[in-house]
Amino acid sequence: MKLLTAALRKALPPLGSTEGLGFDAPIFAKFFTPTSNWTWYATEFDGEDMFFGLVDGFEKEFGYFSLCELESVRGPYGVGIERDLYFGTHHTPREFM
Repeated sequence: MKLLTAALRKALPPLGSTEGLGFDAPIFAKFFTPTSNWTWYATEFDGEDMFFGLVDGFEKEFGYFSLCELESVRGPYGVGIERDLYFGTHHTPREFM
């Protein structure tokens, strides 16, 4: 699965542009591991490799995560990270805290 389409790449705001919105910044993409409980919610993107958003793993926290790293992860049976195709931009980090 292609984690970042050209349309999504264009739609994501640049890093730092939603800083003032905090928990109310729109989430543009949800990435998840089907074989574990980790989820990444992207609110900003640097246009090349680095996202900023909410990471829900061992704990929930805001931080940076890399497209290259997401694409390289393989879990049991070789299953990689996927993008939720039905996740709209009407969600905010506040919903997942």
